[in-house]
Amino acid sequence: MSKTDDLPLLLDPATLVERLDDPTVRVIDLSPGEVFGEHHVPGAVHLPYGELVSSRPPVGGLLPDDATLLRVLRAAGIGPGVRVVAMDAEGGGAAGRLMWTLDALGHERTAILDGGLRAWVHEGYPLETGPGANPETGTLAGTGDRANVRVAEDIMQRLGDDDFVCLDARSPGEYDGSTLRAARGGHIPGAAHYEWTRAMDPARDLRLRPLDDVRAELEAIGVTPDREVVAYCHTHHRSAFSYALLRILGYPRACGYPGSWSDWGNRDDTPVES
Repeated sequence: MSKTDDLPLLLDPATLVERLDDPTVRVIDLSPGEVFGEHHVPGAVHLPYGELVSSRPPVGGLLPDDATLLRVLRAAGIGPGVRVVAMDAEGGGAAGRLMWTLDALGHERTAILDGGLRAWVHEGYPLETGPGANPETGTLAGTGDRANVRVAEDIMQRLGDDDFVCLDARSPGEYDGSTLRAARGGHIPGAAHYEWTRAMDPARDLRLRPLDDVRAELEAIGVTPDREVVAYCHTHHRSAFSYALLRILGYPRACGYPGSWSDWGNRDDTPVES
């Protein structure tokens, strides 16, 4: 087993610092440009989050077309032999979106840096400033079957099935409908609610809380590994972290809903609970 192959899905900063000289490891930082320019992991490539998503107002958080997506990811130096370490400055939403996107394209060699930039900086690991690395163009093929992507029609067909559940990563107000961000408020019928930052430990630089505790909390609300779990929020940003969390916990049928509530809540043919 190569050093790259043994990288876990959830990567500790202490492990990453030992792999920074590995040419097959590519650190992709999705922090805002001004934050990245101020400080970043040595050798990191900056990928603006906006390049991973497209919109069709009022729906946001959609997947760009294949040609656009592959151009962006190849420009970041991603190819078949590259193990991507995704990170951001917010605890994992943008990094999770990169993991979900690469999984959809069939590139399942992505790790999430535990605590992201906040942990890296606060715990004193080496830093660089400036524009970051400019890697050779990668050769990502993008031949995946999008098995982890679900749209509204897929979800409506599965509502009520015993082996299916939606996981709502939004705020309590969005979930119960008291906070309105679309034409209609509320949640997908039967969806379990687990606000996305609940799995993070603010006292440990937004690292994940003990995984056994998080797993027990999810299973207590019906989000169990034997079910297909579709994570959603408003634009599949916060819920992309939830998707990454499920992958880290070993859920084999984790999926994400691009567009999320900005799609579901603005349609007139989708059922809503509040």
